[in-house]
Amino acid sequence: MYAAIGMAAEGDRKDLLIEAGLVLSSELSLPVVLQRIVDLATRLTGARYGALGVTGPGGRIVEFVTAGVSERERAAIGHPPQGHGILGLLIRDPRPLRLARISDDPRAIGFPPGHPVMHSFLGAPLMAHGRVFGNVYLADKEGGAEFSDEDERTLSVLASQAGIAIANARLYEDTQRRQRWLEAVREVTGSILAGAESTEVLRLVARRARELVGGDVSTIVAEHEGQTDPLRVLASDGHRADEMLGAEVPLRGSLSGEVVRNGVAVAVADAAEDPHGSQPLVWLRDIGPAVLLPLVVRGRPFGTLAVGRLRGRPPIGEEDRRLVETFAEQASLAIEFGRAQEDLKRLALMEDRERIAKELHDGVIQSLFAVGMGLQGTAILASDDELAQRIEGAVEDLDRVIRDLRNYIFGLRPGILADRQLDEALQHLAREFEEKTGVVTVVDIDREVAAELSGNAADLVQLTREALSNVGRHAAASTVRVSLSRAEGGALLCVDDDGQGFDLAEVDGRGSGLRNIRERTSALGGEVRIASIPSEGTTVEFRIPL
Repeated sequence: MYAAIGMAAEGDRKDLLIEAGLVLSSELSLPVVLQRIVDLATRLTGARYGALGVTGPGGRIVEFVTAGVSERERAAIGHPPQGHGILGLLIRDPRPLRLARISDDPRAIGFPPGHPVMHSFLGAPLMAHGRVFGNVYLADKEGGAEFSDEDERTLSVLASQAGIAIANARLYEDTQRRQRWLEAVREVTGSILAGAESTEVLRLVARRARELVGGDVSTIVAEHEGQTDPLRVLASDGHRADEMLGAEVPLRGSLSGEVVRNGVAVAVADAAEDPHGSQPLVWLRDIGPAVLLPLVVRGRPFGTLAVGRLRGRPPIGEEDRRLVETFAEQASLAIEFGRAQEDLKRLALMEDRERIAKELHDGVIQSLFAVGMGLQGTAILASDDELAQRIEGAVEDLDRVIRDLRNYIFGLRPGILADRQLDEALQHLAREFEEKTGVVTVVDIDREVAAELSGNAADLVQLTREALSNVGRHAAASTVRVSLSRAEGGALLCVDDDGQGFDLAEVDGRGSGLRNIRERTSALGGEVRIASIPSEGTTVEFRIPL
């Protein structure tokens, strides 16, 4: 039918318009509908050139299709028109417009380099249900004549049909998009409830968010392992995704940091030109329009979901932005769910260690203590001095076993934390160390910082215990100081002594002590620094994020 219209272009226009309406109403693909409208308009009016501009928010032309212009000419013209001059006039005043010569109109602003020179002009708005979707533009009537009244009426009728066709195509696209949205939401939700790893869920969220709104790249940037600054790219999908994954993003000097600090979404027209040079979408240098939405848990922003398009593509509209918001909420849920799962694992481990510690304390130690008391009584009654000494030696061995078991219990569950705060536990640990070794132990604890670190109290006691143990075994120190203070947005736990010191390069890697300290500190999201000077002492600093 479409070919027949082209062949019968000089026939009865009324019949051709009816057929054109049937052709347009049978097509639901928006890009196909737009191209057919332009082709039909040029054939029905005998125009050499035709174009159709679909407008978006603010009257900006967001889609532009042409007829009569070759691919080479389109490339030479460059980016689509911005809606100025005669084209802008139709956008601002949506009524048919007919000009004998474009260049004679004072509102014309000329043609860009590479653009074919055009003379006569005819344009009409595309409307349906009282809404303007865009405009159709025609130029250069065949034979050099002006467009006629009949051409204007024909184009107006076609524009009305086209407006309805565009409305139907958009409605169909919206329906299809909502169906894809439901499927994507169901897939992500199912992945979360199935207990998938949070990294896997985040990759799925990033991919679905990008696909759903026709983006070229998407990223999820958030706090990582308790570290609030810098943020980290936890998931990325699409254009050059591998280059961004795992990259650090500063809280200040980045778009993501701005969104996290303010808790408000940010949209940019051209990410490549944005001054926030630390943002991955910015340093890619080829991303244009982008939107970043906050990831929020219990009212606190902690990251962003960003979707971007390559330069030259239309901006992300309000409807697409609302769809991305849904996935930002799901990304937040996935991260929170992952944290909750980790907390449950840690709780299960602590409960198991607590149970073992309780059995050792209430069962094994009490039994050994009873045996020791019985042996001491036997030693008193023994008439043979040598036998009494041997029994006393056995009692001392039992005492050492009990002390070792208590140390194991301390490792499984720092018993001093059972009914004490962290600051009290560190004080108690220091007193025990001083009594056992004779090394003067000075303690300086900031109670407010200790309270903020209560969730990591067991690990901090273990780190302190390991550091003091090294002092007792190797330092030959007369004084050691244990301090906990606030420093650079985090906490600083420090153990320093005045002992003989050591060469770190010589001992690093020989045993498991230093490795255990580093691994435990890293698990807290912190870092450890060890400084030692032979004959002057050693300082061990643990920097822990709050």
